[in-house]
Formats: sequence, C-alpha cells, structure tokens
Amino acid sequence: MITIKNSQRRIQFDTDNFKHKAQLILQELGYQEFELGIWLTTDQTIQRYNKKFRNKNKPTDVLSFPYHPTLQAGQRITVTEPEDMNLGDIIISVPYVYENKHNLEGSFNDRMNHMLVHGICHLLGYDHIEDQDFEAMSKLENKLLKKIS
Repeated sequence: MITIKNSQRRIQFDTDNFKHKAQLILQELGYQEFELGIWLTTDQTIQRYNKKFRNKNKPTDVLSFPYHPTLQAGQRITVTEPEDMNLGDIIISVPYVYENKHNLEGSFNDRMNHMLVHGICHLLGYDHIEDQDFEAMSKLENKLLKKIS
C-alpha cells in the first residue's frame, strides 16, 4: 500500500497520478505488495529533517528513510514477518523541486518523477557515493523512469 501525504499547499500537484507511478515502480521491482510512505512537504520541513538526520542545515530535494537500512543494492528483501513488507518512507520538498534548485532537466513533473525513483532506489540500498555505485543506481533509475514516462 502506498500512502501519500501532501502537507504543502503552494504548488498544485496530482498526487493520484504520482501514487499510480509509485505503484508501477513497485510492480517493476517486484515489491507491489509492500508499503511505501511518501510525504510531499516544504523546504522548511525537509530542512529540519535534513539537519536532524544528515547534519545538514539546508533544504534538499528528497530524503529516504529505509525500513531495511542494511539492504545492499541489488539484494532482495527477505520477508520473515509481516512488518518486513515495508520499503520505508520518502520525503520530497515540492517547492525545492518546482524551483529546480538542482538545475535538473525536464518539466516539474519530470523532476518529481526523478525524485520518486531516486528516493525508492535509496530505500533499496542504492547510493551514489562511489562511481560504480552511481553507475548502478543511474542504470536502475533510467529503467524505472522509462517505465513511468
């Protein structure tokens, strides 16, 4: 089940379509029965979480909080308890993405799709710290973006 909370009111956004795209991504990954939380919020709110959990006192585009924090990229989640069917939560600052503060290509919706895919990849153990990790994550992101475009 996918839960979306939209606590920002400044920018109109189709959360039903976003939820549908999230479901398509989970189906592609084989996690369609898993839970995923998505919170669409403001720069101020995401800045508080970025400071608290990453010690960075500034807003950002997306934060991911995996339910399985030790999962390695490409590893499948092993379900032994019903609670294991949770991928985690993603927080996206809609104004940050709307104002395109990272100068990403594409429309606002394209950038939001990228944040969704990027956040889900982080929930699944992918990162972009080392070059080989960046390449693996980018490959999966591109595959998933094609699925929802």
